[in-house]
Amino acid sequence: MRIAIGCDHRGLELKQFVIKLLAESGYDYKDFGSYTTAPVDYPDIAKTVAEAVARGDFERGILLCDTGIGVSIAANKVKGIRAALCCDAFSACRARLHNDANILCLAAIKGQEPVPEIVRSFLATEFEGGRHQRRVDKIKGLEG
Repeated sequence: MRIAIGCDHRGLELKQFVIKLLAESGYDYKDFGSYTTAPVDYPDIAKTVAEAVARGDFERGILLCDTGIGVSIAANKVKGIRAALCCDAFSACRARLHNDANILCLAAIKGQEPVPEIVRSFLATEFEGGRHQRRVDKIKGLEG
Protein backbone atom coordinates (compact mmCIF):
# COMPACT_ATOMS: atom_id res chain seq x y z
CA MET A 1 0.00 0.00 0.00
CA ARG A 2 1.31 3.43 -1.00
CA ILE A 3 0.58 6.30 1.37
CA ALA A 4 0.79 10.05 0.73
CA ILE A 5 1.53 12.07 3.85
CA GLY A 6 1.65 15.79 4.50
CA CYS A 7 1.30 18.41 7.21
CA ASP A 8 1.47 22.08 7.95
CA HIS A 9 4.12 23.57 10.25
CA ARG A 10 2.09 22.68 13.37
CA GLY A 11 1.88 19.03 12.37
CA LEU A 12 5.55 18.55 11.53
CA GLU A 13 6.65 16.82 14.73
CA LEU A 14 3.72 14.38 14.67
CA LYS A 15 4.22 13.74 10.94
CA GLN A 16 7.81 12.72 11.61
CA PHE A 17 6.52 10.32 14.28
CA VAL A 18 3.96 8.86 11.85
CA ILE A 19 6.60 8.47 9.13
CA LYS A 20 8.70 6.45 11.55
CA LEU A 21 5.68 4.22 12.26
CA LEU A 22 5.06 3.75 8.53
CA ALA A 23 8.69 2.89 7.84
CA GLU A 24 8.85 0.43 10.73
CA SER A 25 5.68 -1.26 9.45
CA GLY A 26 7.06 -1.55 5.91
CA TYR A 27 4.66 0.88 4.22
CA ASP A 28 5.70 2.71 1.08
CA TYR A 29 5.07 6.42 1.53
CA LYS A 30 5.84 9.81 0.04
CA ASP A 31 6.23 12.92 2.18
CA PHE A 32 4.61 15.96 0.57
CA GLY A 33 5.81 18.42 3.23
CA SER A 34 5.93 20.61 5.14
CA TYR A 35 9.54 19.98 6.02
CA THR A 36 10.22 22.79 8.49
CA THR A 37 8.41 24.72 11.21
CA ALA A 38 8.22 27.80 8.96
CA PRO A 39 4.53 28.73 8.58
CA VAL A 40 2.74 27.27 5.55
CA ASP A 41 -0.89 27.24 4.49
CA TYR A 42 -2.47 23.87 5.27
CA PRO A 43 -4.88 24.00 2.27
CA ASP A 44 -1.89 23.84 -0.09
CA ILE A 45 -0.51 20.67 1.50
CA ALA A 46 -3.97 19.11 1.82
CA LYS A 47 -4.70 19.78 -1.86
CA THR A 48 -1.44 18.19 -2.99
CA VAL A 49 -1.95 15.03 -0.92
CA ALA A 50 -5.65 14.77 -1.77
CA GLU A 51 -5.06 15.14 -5.50
CA ALA A 52 -2.37 12.45 -5.40
CA VAL A 53 -4.79 10.07 -3.65
CA ALA A 54 -7.70 11.00 -5.95
CA ARG A 55 -5.54 10.32 -9.04
CA GLY A 56 -4.79 6.85 -7.70
CA ASP A 57 -1.07 7.45 -7.23
CA PHE A 58 -1.55 6.44 -3.58
CA GLU A 59 -4.12 4.14 -1.98
CA ARG A 60 -4.40 6.23 1.17
CA GLY A 61 -3.28 9.53 2.60
CA ILE A 62 -2.50 10.98 6.01
CA LEU A 63 -2.75 14.69 6.76
CA LEU A 64 -1.84 16.50 9.96
CA CYS A 65 -2.31 19.99 11.32
CA ASP A 66 -2.83 21.51 14.76
CA THR A 67 -6.44 20.32 15.16
CA GLY A 68 -6.79 18.17 12.03
CA ILE A 69 -9.90 20.16 11.15
CA GLY A 70 -8.36 22.45 8.53
CA VAL A 71 -6.70 19.69 6.52
CA SER A 72 -9.88 17.61 6.72
CA ILE A 73 -12.04 20.43 5.35
CA ALA A 74 -9.54 21.25 2.60
CA ALA A 75 -8.95 17.64 1.51
CA ASN A 76 -12.68 16.96 1.30
CA LYS A 77 -12.99 19.68 -1.36
CA VAL A 78 -11.11 17.43 -3.80
CA LYS A 79 -13.39 15.16 -5.84
CA GLY A 80 -13.00 11.52 -4.85
CA ILE A 81 -11.68 12.22 -1.37
CA ARG A 82 -13.29 11.09 1.83
CA ALA A 83 -11.03 12.51 4.54
CA ALA A 84 -11.83 11.64 8.14
CA LEU A 85 -10.56 13.36 11.26
CA CYS A 86 -10.03 10.51 13.71
CA CYS A 87 -9.08 10.88 17.36
CA ASP A 88 -9.24 7.20 18.32
CA ALA A 89 -8.84 3.76 16.77
CA PHE A 90 -12.60 3.09 16.80
CA SER A 91 -13.38 6.11 14.61
CA ALA A 92 -10.45 5.26 12.31
CA CYS A 93 -11.79 1.72 11.90
CA ARG A 94 -15.34 2.94 11.23
CA ALA A 95 -14.12 5.60 8.80
CA ARG A 96 -12.64 2.82 6.67
CA LEU A 97 -15.22 0.10 7.34
CA HIS A 98 -18.35 2.17 6.73
CA ASN A 99 -17.24 5.28 4.82
CA ASP A 100 -14.33 3.99 2.72
CA ALA A 101 -12.32 7.00 3.92
CA ASN A 102 -9.14 7.35 1.92
CA ILE A 103 -7.38 10.06 3.94
CA LEU A 104 -6.78 9.99 7.68
CA CYS A 105 -6.55 13.40 9.33
CA LEU A 106 -4.80 13.73 12.68
CA ALA A 107 -4.63 16.49 15.28
CA ALA A 108 -1.13 17.39 16.44
CA ILE A 109 -2.57 18.80 19.68
CA LYS A 110 -3.63 15.27 20.71
CA GLY A 111 0.01 14.20 20.98
CA GLN A 112 1.67 10.95 19.99
CA GLU A 113 0.19 8.47 22.45
CA PRO A 114 -3.01 7.47 20.58
CA VAL A 115 -1.48 7.78 17.10
CA PRO A 116 0.04 4.31 16.54
CA GLU A 117 -3.28 2.58 17.23
CA ILE A 118 -5.22 5.10 15.10
CA VAL A 119 -2.86 4.75 12.14
CA ARG A 120 -2.75 0.95 12.36
CA SER A 121 -6.53 0.75 12.52
CA PHE A 122 -6.99 3.07 9.54
CA LEU A 123 -4.44 1.28 7.37
CA ALA A 124 -5.43 -2.28 8.31
CA THR A 125 -9.20 -1.93 7.92
CA GLU A 126 -10.82 -2.62 4.58
CA PHE A 127 -14.10 -1.14 3.37
CA GLU A 128 -17.01 -3.42 4.26
CA GLY A 129 -19.11 -2.55 1.21
CA GLY A 130 -22.62 -3.99 1.23
CA ARG A 131 -25.16 -1.51 2.59
CA HIS A 132 -22.36 1.00 3.09
CA GLN A 133 -21.59 1.11 -0.65
CA ARG A 134 -24.97 2.68 -1.30
CA ARG A 135 -24.16 5.42 1.19
CA VAL A 136 -20.68 6.04 -0.18
CA ASP A 137 -22.23 6.29 -3.65
CA LYS A 138 -24.58 8.96 -2.32
CA ILE A 139 -21.60 10.86 -0.92
CA LYS A 140 -19.93 10.65 -4.32
CA GLY A 141 -23.14 12.01 -5.84
CA LEU A 142 -22.80 15.12 -3.71
CA GLU A 143 -19.56 15.94 -5.52
CA GLY A 144 -21.48 16.99 -8.63
